[in-house]
Amino acid sequence: MSSATLEQVVYIVSQDLVKYSSRLPSNPGRSLLVHSLVKAFGLLSPEYPSSRRLQVVKPKPATDDELGVYHARSYLDVILQTRTSSDLLESTELTEFGLEDDCPRFESLSEYVRLVAGATLTAANALKLNYADIAINWDGGRHHAQKYRASGFCYVADCVLAILLLRKAQPLPPLVSLNDSNIDSITAQKQRRPRVMYLDLDVHFSDGVSEAFYTPVSNVISPQVLTFSIHHAAPGFFPSSPLAQLPSVDSSPISTFDPFTLSIPLLLGASNHTYFTIWSIVERIKDIFKPDYIVIQCGVDGLAGDPKCKAFNWGLDVEEKGSLGWCISRIVDNWKGRKLFLGGGGYNSPNAARAWSYLTSIILGKPIPISTHIPDDPSHSGFPLYAPSFILDVPTGNMPDTNSAEYLEKVKRRFDVVSQVLQERVGVL
Repeated sequence: MSSATLEQVVYIVSQDLVKYSSRLPSNPGRSLLVHSLVKAFGLLSPEYPSSRRLQVVKPKPATDDELGVYHARSYLDVILQTRTSSDLLESTELTEFGLEDDCPRFESLSEYVRLVAGATLTAANALKLNYADIAINWDGGRHHAQKYRASGFCYVADCVLAILLLRKAQPLPPLVSLNDSNIDSITAQKQRRPRVMYLDLDVHFSDGVSEAFYTPVSNVISPQVLTFSIHHAAPGFFPSSPLAQLPSVDSSPISTFDPFTLSIPLLLGASNHTYFTIWSIVERIKDIFKPDYIVIQCGVDGLAGDPKCKAFNWGLDVEEKGSLGWCISRIVDNWKGRKLFLGGGGYNSPNAARAWSYLTSIILGKPIPISTHIPDDPSHSGFPLYAPSFILDVPTGNMPDTNSAEYLEKVKRRFDVVSQVLQERVGVL
């Protein structure tokens, strides 16, 4: 394959992005560990023997106007201002804007918000402007942030901002002459606005994104955005939302069903086998919707051994059907459309670095062997953190998979009906 035909991948990173992302209270130091390992494996080097071209791109910090495309001005006024110790927010303000408990204010919050949102928007713009076929921002994927408040370790809704950008129609080129043929062309372009599919692989439900685009009322025109979250849902497991449950198809006038806001809740111990079993559903929904852009939130807190979640027993090895690596390889190699890969949850930082480094190699088309040793050289100061194995793999454990054949069959039957409804709605265009 000649270099002219290679797909272009942009990898978003800068010293400032790493510096401020590493201050996130829920994941201190994680960003530095991730990008250091990616670099240590040589994945950012032009010499890496990949089947796609990678370009490192520095993010442009998001402006007030860019953040305000989705977030409320009252919320932005609070998180973007610099407060001194003598000018603290009232406790009622902290509660109102979610800046407590799991989302405390921290030093350089404003810089963090602007850089993380800006990194995801930089990635989305690279796709939108045809500069890249694939974009990566491992510091993004903050899928719990709400329009008016922070939530679930997430302060800025970068996923939502990216989707809003990608679904915008491109400006039409100026016409040399106006005739019947180009009038028809303009009409077709106006009718076929870009479709964006958001796929969330984090162990937690993507409430901030799904609720942002949830539209239960049946419209004549098909929505441009479809959200699909695969996660764990159980009493007491964050976040609690009716949308986190299996979709309940109901054609009544007061139905809350939206075929463009979909969920598959998995039970404890979800393994490669379970993901392989349901993956045909994901493919079917994608094939019906035919997205122009796919945004994939690659939270890694569903991998085996995550210390905070302890819900799934998902594997990483691309050679294992249904693993995270296998799912990403299916998307990047077989799905049509431009793709934006984002990070998310993952509370064992060395394992998050392992996973996102490995996924980067898969996205580049040349997966690192899963048994590869973590590089031990002077430029990679994080090496001791990968004890005791010092290898790339995040091995699965002994946690039983409680997703029975009967439950998975129930999921498939439900999505047979969902697919029919979705096909009818998409067919309107």
